[in-house]
Amino acid sequence: MVTSADKWRLGLLLFAVALLLVTLLGLVVRYGAHVRSGAGEAVARRSIPNTDVNPYGANFFLQWEAEPFKREKTVEMAAEAGIGWAKQQFPWNDIEPSPGQYHWAKYDAIVDLYQKYGLDVIARLDRPPDWTRQDDRFPQRPPDDFSDYGDFVERFVRHYEGRIHYIQVWNEPNIFPEWGDQPVDPAAYVDLLSIAYRRVKSVDPDIYVLSAPLAINLEDFPARRNLNDLIFLEEMYQAGASDYFDILSANAFGMDRPPTDPPHPDVLNFRRVELQREIMVRYGGDEKPIWFNEYGWNAAPANFPPHKLIWQRVSEEQQARWTVEGIEWAREHWPWAGVFNIWYFRQIGDRPPERADYYFRMVDVDFTPRRVYKAVQQATRGIGVAQPGHHQETAPSVASDADWRPQIEPRAGAQAHLVADAPGAALTFTFDGAGVDLVTRTGPEAGRLGVAIDDKPAPGLSRDEGRRGVVDLLTAEPAWQAQIPIARDLPAGRHTLELTLIDGEVAVDGFVVPLDSAPAFPIVPAVASLIGFMGAGWLLYLEVTRIVGGLTASA
Repeated sequence: MVTSADKWRLGLLLFAVALLLVTLLGLVVRYGAHVRSGAGEAVARRSIPNTDVNPYGANFFLQWEAEPFKREKTVEMAAEAGIGWAKQQFPWNDIEPSPGQYHWAKYDAIVDLYQKYGLDVIARLDRPPDWTRQDDRFPQRPPDDFSDYGDFVERFVRHYEGRIHYIQVWNEPNIFPEWGDQPVDPAAYVDLLSIAYRRVKSVDPDIYVLSAPLAINLEDFPARRNLNDLIFLEEMYQAGASDYFDILSANAFGMDRPPTDPPHPDVLNFRRVELQREIMVRYGGDEKPIWFNEYGWNAAPANFPPHKLIWQRVSEEQQARWTVEGIEWAREHWPWAGVFNIWYFRQIGDRPPERADYYFRMVDVDFTPRRVYKAVQQATRGIGVAQPGHHQETAPSVASDADWRPQIEPRAGAQAHLVADAPGAALTFTFDGAGVDLVTRTGPEAGRLGVAIDDKPAPGLSRDEGRRGVVDLLTAEPAWQAQIPIARDLPAGRHTLELTLIDGEVAVDGFVVPLDSAPAFPIVPAVASLIGFMGAGWLLYLEVTRIVGGLTASA
């Protein structure tokens, strides 16, 4: 006989089991949602050229640092922070102080140092020597004959051919004194830009030309000593600038506002660059990227004189946090954003603490790292390891030796690829995943690649006489952006793919890490219940089970 007490106990047990089941199902649903929105979600493909890159760069002043060990310490610390780009000025007046007399030694050593630590160089070319002008009161003023600048640019490109692939033409031509003691002139700057662009491409068509970044300001006076960056850019496009640069440079100072502060024509903030982007798109430049010449927040002390706060101020904690958050926000919302060159890494002692720009530094003169340095170092951990998704050949997870050269090619993904024709040319791709595909060009003139994963022949590929995995790209008909499966069912975790050219010519266009089976859901004890009647009483049947889930998809 089932008593009322027994029914009550059974009912209570039933309620407890139902509650446990609901709770358990909630856990599984939440865990599944985490897999889909987190580690199991493919990285979005960045198809605009020069946007699938390490976004962390910085401005350096190695040309003024006299002591070699300080130069090396500076670049070593930058590499340790995960910085991948060095924005470096190459002053014309220091390299060619007299017509035809070039002094390259110091700058060769600087370029060697950046390459030693794996930093790519963005070369800023300006500061004409006195012999190029009659008015020498301001060293920033352009030469009287723009073709003199073209001669220097051409000579520079020839000297660093194969070593420097990004050239910035001038700096902030929309303000005094960067354009000298004369009204700023967007059309004249476009003339200078067009000469430099043509001279660069005549030597090496695969070098990228960056326009000069514009100083952000709100001025628009008839004298035009300084000119609003939005007005200047619009007039640049009206003068035909779109044909003479590959990457638009911009400045992005946050002032005293957070990275998410919305843009407005009357406001100077980080997202002001969106207004420049609107101008680009209006003139058909939506397939070109924007790189950031000077980026950051100023952390002057709280008691700093207000009239000296040209860039406003934030705390050091805000500077560190917003510098990282700004880049992360931009990478999520701006598919056209490339490198962010933080202003600046370290100075040489020529900026005293009485100047507001002293407080942009990531590292003190004595090499003490500031909070912003440590925040960047934390943010870049793992940046060289690709996650599931499509990755261009410019991604930080790709490392190649000097035998691989970048080549602009409109038919390739993101309009470029890496090309090698020297046997033995080596390239590596580091990734987290259970498989990887190569994106490349195939055709009757293509070559063969030796393939190793984690220093072993790639499984599943044919082998050559040296017992290494081989991918043969020779086909009767050429194909661009062919996706070649390299490996599947690798052990979960981090892997390194190494490609070595055996013969022929190979163009690497990127890699795909498939979204293979995600790790199974944790084994969770669950309860299934069957409730029925037995005679006049309740029967509660319990079965202990395990819930195991998984997610399989492809990128």
